[in-house]
Amino acid sequence: FASGLTGENPHYGDCPHPRFPDRLTGGSSSGSAALVAAGVTPLAIGTDTGGSVRVPAAFCGLYGFRLTPGDAFIRDAFPLSPTMDTAGWFTAFAEDMRAVLPVLAGPTEPETAREPRGAYLPGSALWPDLDPAIERACADAAAAFSTPLPADATAALRESWRDAVDAYLTIGMSEAHAVHRAWLEPHRADYDPVIWQRFHDAGSLPPEKIAAARRTFDRARAGWAALFRDYDFLELPSAPSVAPTKAECTPALRRAILALTAPASLGGLPCLALPVPLPSGLSAGLQAVLPRATAPAADWILARY
Repeated sequence: FASGLTGENPHYGDCPHPRFPDRLTGGSSSGSAALVAAGVTPLAIGTDTGGSVRVPAAFCGLYGFRLTPGDAFIRDAFPLSPTMDTAGWFTAFAEDMRAVLPVLAGPTEPETAREPRGAYLPGSALWPDLDPAIERACADAAAAFSTPLPADATAALRESWRDAVDAYLTIGMSEAHAVHRAWLEPHRADYDPVIWQRFHDAGSLPPEKIAAARRTFDRARAGWAALFRDYDFLELPSAPSVAPTKAECTPALRRAILALTAPASLGGLPCLALPVPLPSGLSAGLQAVLPRATAPAADWILARY
């Protein structure tokens, strides 16, 4: 069902991190990330509605790419939230991602006379409790090809993303309920109880809450459009922590992840996910949010990372 950001699975077992088996891969494209991180395959596909490529890429130290809603690659997939569902994939190496991008995303647009202009937004601007070690590592990695987003632009972007997590959950779960409503009662025992409850409860969301979420959706898209008038990409951390243990997979972690990933999901924007190694051997991740999947900034970043 493409739902879940941690890699937990009550049906077939949780998906362990291939190098740290006491931790999880992240999800929901858990198995795909695990296989690439373990060296079983150089490429695996997944989905990313709310971060399901970006988050496992960060936790497993992988490169990832999220396409856009409505792309041909996602149209025949079983839906979670058709407004925001996207396809994506993982590679272990930058050169593999560079080879795959023009094949799966389409030919890269010609480069302009100037280098792409990128900005970096600290994760703590969206989630104040972000792990300081992750914040430092991501800022250092991003400094190679972006500059800090100015204060006025940061304030404008944060305002455009106000209530982004709630809007993402309201739109996403209301659409998931519409997909699943005929099966929720007859097949209740077959669902993960947590997923069943989310989908079921979304059926009683008041219309005014859904309407407010759609207004936030529109405001977020307008904020992204304004940003891309001045910049070619925006970088920010993909996840607020390293790969979690089972005990750390809490509702609070889910909300912290969505604080970082939901803005691009509402924007319907493609993202290039970059691994950020940490001294512990674990990893963090950067997401470079792009205006288009074929934008030359993606290859430009990969060539320099």
